[in-house]
Order: sequence, then structure tokens, then C-alpha cells
Amino acid sequence: MMATTSNLLLRKVGTSCFRLYSAASPKITTHYTVRPRETDQRWKDISMERYEDVADVVIVGGGPAGLSAAIKLKKLATENNKELRVCVVEKASEVGNHILSGAVVDPIALNELFPDWKDLGAPLTTPVKDDKFGYLTKSSRIPIPILPGMPMDNHGNYIVRLGHLVKWLGEQAESLGVEVYAGYPAAEVLYHDDGSVKGVATGDVGIAKDGSPKESFERGMELHAKITIFAEGCHGHLTKQLFKKFNLRENCAPQSYGLGLKEIWEVKPEHHSPGKVEHTVGWPLDKNTYGGSFIYHLNESTPLVAVGFVVGLDYSNPYLSPFREFQRFKHHPHVQPLFEDGKRIAYGARALNEGGFQSIPKLSFPGGALIGCTAGFLNVPKIKGTHYAMKSGMLAAESTFDTIFNTSVTSETAGLEPKDYEEKVKGSWIWSDLKEVRNVRPSFHTKLGLFGGMAYSGFTLAVKGKEPWTLSHGVPDNERLKTKTEVSVIDYPKPDGKISFDILSSVALTGTNHEGDQPAHLTLLDDSIPVNTNLNLYDGPEGRFCPAGKTICNLTIHRFN
Repeated sequence: MMATTSNLLLRKVGTSCFRLYSAASPKITTHYTVRPRETDQRWKDISMERYEDVADVVIVGGGPAGLSAAIKLKKLATENNKELRVCVVEKASEVGNHILSGAVVDPIALNELFPDWKDLGAPLTTPVKDDKFGYLTKSSRIPIPILPGMPMDNHGNYIVRLGHLVKWLGEQAESLGVEVYAGYPAAEVLYHDDGSVKGVATGDVGIAKDGSPKESFERGMELHAKITIFAEGCHGHLTKQLFKKFNLRENCAPQSYGLGLKEIWEVKPEHHSPGKVEHTVGWPLDKNTYGGSFIYHLNESTPLVAVGFVVGLDYSNPYLSPFREFQRFKHHPHVQPLFEDGKRIAYGARALNEGGFQSIPKLSFPGGALIGCTAGFLNVPKIKGTHYAMKSGMLAAESTFDTIFNTSVTSETAGLEPKDYEEKVKGSWIWSDLKEVRNVRPSFHTKLGLFGGMAYSGFTLAVKGKEPWTLSHGVPDNERLKTKTEVSVIDYPKPDGKISFDILSSVALTGTNHEGDQPAHLTLLDDSIPVNTNLNLYDGPEGRFCPAGKTICNLTIHRFN
């Protein structure tokens, strides 16, 4: 998110990169929401009919939140002897495929959903045994003690391969009768005549890069439901439409974002300590850029380590590259020995909601609800959100079930609204947890930067967030970016191909595969902004903050799967 909502077009030839300057803006976007098919002669004789199917509940997104909601719904139906059709649509070809392994999970929500999860074979096999936290200078590490109850205290938590956990949740859901449709991304929100949500439509296939239909064109299908639950993850494209249509962000602060990058390494056995968790702040970031690192040692048949780096997207220098900061971090004298003679086997990145308590939107609307990262449930100082995602899905399921089967409840719209879902969240440990740490992240927005933020964070955590004020995040992330004339270019070292790597070889490890002749997966509302604003004022920061080095990278989405 910069000073615009659009992108910059770049063309790469060999090892050179050429920016397209033109008096007339290049035509980039071909998506039908921006360039309607009704006025495009190429679509004149193409049938727009869609197959329709009807369920009781449709859930968009097969991650921890969506699957927990589906599981809870089917459990409630069984307990109450009710028939309930629940469908989950998931964009990945298989459930769990879009989730890079390596996370620390608090099992509190899993304990509630499946008290017997150990007997059921849930893949939580690495309890945290060793916690470390430190401040990095360029050449040294200063240890910071972790006291019981601090956000970095991971006693009782598990290091997991989150993709495996999500796959296991998918298996549990299907065993209960949930219909899980992997490989079917939801592309459009459908509405009743009264404006309430009717369901979703899956994406059309067989469209060329120029927006024209191919011979293989097939229309997506419509899934209608009494209630549609959105679990898209951070800043989902359908959720953005819902925010606008139902004014869900009217009474909350703008969301703040972070970009998390992660790699999985197979390290030498003598460097491996299963159950060890380490976090750092400081170098290579300056004191005014929020971020830090994590290293998790998994207990697998091979010595696997997940290493990652998070950068707050409220940074000010448009020349900053989160990816290159991550690569530089691995060369710190305290960090590099862990990876020497090791092998990097996976890379990925994702966006994070960092607004916390102040940025939670209205959670329900006529026809549906928001859960998980879609709603912004992340504990920033803990760097954890999976247990909130699961719990919010379970609470939404309870409210949804009651709304559908409580005959005394009347609805003013065709799409039912689970109105007490938000009250359930406010009465849960999700709300109390996030309220307690609400002032941690915004405390870093002072001239003291990291040092002021750490000092205030110590205070607010000591009083458990009971101070009678709530700090503001201030302006949105994009408004903190300075123009290219106000800053200096950052000179990053070249990767050595052993510890640090270039972005193209990294993307090759993501498993991402896009056909050449297909539309860009990100959409511009105004094709003129990339050159006229982004390039002219900020020297095209998209090519630096995008964790895939995409030729087109959307400034408002901040996500890469």
C-alpha cells in the first residue's frame, strides 16, 4: 500500500530491466470488472450461463478458519440431529497446498474443537522446548530474557508444519460430511435483490491474457447459501468488496500490514535442535522500520528448520526490499552458521494483518460473516493467529447454526445474518487477548522507533494492557512512504547462492505455476497510476516489495501464496 492503489509495469529482458515510459498509459488490466464484457465484441456470442448449486452454508477458504467453521457446523448438526449441507471452496489444488510449513501454534482452539486430537493423529509433534529472543546489531546479538507470560513465551505451544495441520483438518471435515472443493477459487460475490449476500461464483477458466475467450472457455459455477462465511485470509479481494458494500470498516482504524517471508531449510544434523524457537529484532532493519525474524526447528525425519523475516509495510523508504533484507539477515554472524552446508528446499511469503484490536471491522452483514485473518485476528507481539482463526470460525459456526435453525429469529433479508457472532467474539479470549496487546504495535510510531516501542511494550505488557487509553496507528501505511527525492537508494549485497539467493530462484521453489496466456491475477482500477504516480514519485516500489518480483504487483493486496 503506497500512495496509490495501482501498479507498475516492468519488462525484463535477459538480466536487464526496462521501465515502460509512454505518454499514453499502457493497457494492463483486462479483467471484466474493469473492462466489461458487455461492451467487448469478442464476448458477443459467448454464453454467460452458470450452473447453480444450493447449500445451507458456503465457506470461502479452506484454511484453519474456514475448516474449523465447517467442522463445528457439522458437529452441531450431528449433536442436534439436524441436516446441514456445508460446502468449502478452496483455491489451492489440494487443501493445505497454499500454506508454507513452519509455524508455532497455540493448541487452545484445537483442544476445544478436538479434545482427542492426539488420538486422532493431529500432526503436532514438536512441542517447544527452548525459547530465545535477542536484539541484533550488525555484528553481535544481545539476549533479551523471556519471562513467563510474555508474548514470546511459547511454553505449551507446538512447532508445526501448518500445511500438514490444515490438510489434517480437511480430512476431519470430509469425514464429518463437509463438501470440500479444492481447486475452485471464489471469484465473485453474489447478491439477492435486497442487497444481502446470496453466495459466491467460482472463477471462469479459458480466458486469454488480453481478456478474450479461448476455445476452452468455461463459465464458473454459482454456489448459493443461506449464510456465506468468508475466510479468504489477509486482505482478500472479495472481502474488500464486502467492506465497501456494507461499510464494515466505518468504526475501526485502517488496517496495517506486514509482509512475512519464509524459507524451509534442511540443515546439518549437528546444527539442528528440535523444539527450539528463536526470534530477533534489530539488524538489518533500521530503528524506524518495524520487523524481525523467527527460526523454528521442526522434529521431522530430516533436520528441518523454518526461517522467516517480517517487515511492517509502513516503512518510509521506497527503495527498501523486504526480500533482500531477509537475505541479508541470514548472513548475520549469529545466524549464518546454522545454514552453512545446508540446503534450502522451499520459499514463500504472505501478508499479515498488524492493525490488531483497533482495526477489527464489523464482523457480520446480511448473508454472511468474516472470520480468521479476513477479519484481522492476529496477535502481533506473539506473531500468532492460527488459534484465533480457528476459534473465530467455531464462534461463527455457532452463530450461523443458531440463525438457521432458531425459528424465532426473523430476517429482514433473504440472506441470513449471524448477528450474535460479533458478541460471541467479544466475549471470547480472542477479544481479551487482542485488547491486552492493542498498544504494542502503534507504540513503535514515534521518533524513538524500535527503542521507544520496546520500552512502551514492556510497560503495557507489565500492566496487561490495562492503561485507560488506546494508541492510534495514525495514518494508513501508504501515507508513510516518502518520495524518491526524500530518501537514499539502498545498496544491497549480491546473493552468494549458498546462504542468500536471488528472487527468481526463490520463486522457483514456491510451486507456483501460471500459464503464460492467462490474465494477470491482480487487477488495476486505473492503468495510468503505475507510471504517472508510482514511477514518477516513488521510482516503482512494486518491484521491490513484491516477494515474487512480479512484473505486475498490486499495491493494495500485499499477499503471495
